[in-house]
Amino acid sequence: MPEGDTIFRAAATLHRVLAGKQVTRFESVYPAITRIADDHPIVGRTIESVSARGKHLLIAFSGDLILRTHMRMNGSWHIYPAGARWQRPAGEMRVLVGTRDAVAVGFNVPIAELLTARALARHAHLQALGPDLLADAASHRGRPVGTFDRAEVMRRLRERGRDAIADALLNQRVVAGIGNVFKSEILFLSRIDPFAPVSSLSDAALDRLVDVARAQLKANVMSRAETLNPAVGRRTTRSLHPREKLWVYGRGGKPCRRCGAAIQSKKTGLDARLTYWCAACQSPDSSP
Repeated sequence: MPEGDTIFRAAATLHRVLAGKQVTRFESVYPAITRIADDHPIVGRTIESVSARGKHLLIAFSGDLILRTHMRMNGSWHIYPAGARWQRPAGEMRVLVGTRDAVAVGFNVPIAELLTARALARHAHLQALGPDLLADAASHRGRPVGTFDRAEVMRRLRERGRDAIADALLNQRVVAGIGNVFKSEILFLSRIDPFAPVSSLSDAALDRLVDVARAQLKANVMSRAETLNPAVGRRTTRSLHPREKLWVYGRGGKPCRRCGAAIQSKKTGLDARLTYWCAACQSPDSSP
């Protein structure tokens, strides 16, 4: 699943290429979108901005229309020079926004809709989102992306006191932007047992956890700023070795890079997602 850094970076890249350009081509396989586009044509409008809100990507057009997309597990945005060959089959295209110079293609994007600014502000999914970890991140190309509300994150975490901290971090209503890879990596770096109830962790431990989460997402946004590919370059270690990018994620059974103990893995939560951790470095006794 694309994580917050991936969506933020995709939005920044699309904004850099598309903002200020006139739409010359617009297509979608979704009838609800095509009906609105037929009544209120997108072609001829100017792309005002592309931004991220949690894991939602928003393309704003002149004339008060906004395209909201969500990638879920398999969706992705690609951008190509006009006329270039796509890297994915045309049958996977779900929505397309083209200008004279470039074309942005949403492949296998399962959620897409056109909204007015007023409807977007009232959107239930967006209203329910927790604070975005990348809000007020060093604004990309000088574009600020909001203000991070640390107190609100702490409040929402405390409301999930019975939840395992690993599950709470994945809950986008608590904090927006963390996916499965960063969940495991952030908890390892914070030396927190993934299965510890939120209520068992001190305010200081949660505060440090938030710091680690923000630092990791920001670092990965900046280091991977020139690509839309979520598989390229995600790194939480300081190693430059291509096989040593992550501390624990995807390394079940292999030795911990810090202490040598075997990395553990277990499916958790409603979606049965794998959590990876080091039982020695993240033992319940070692959790802050």
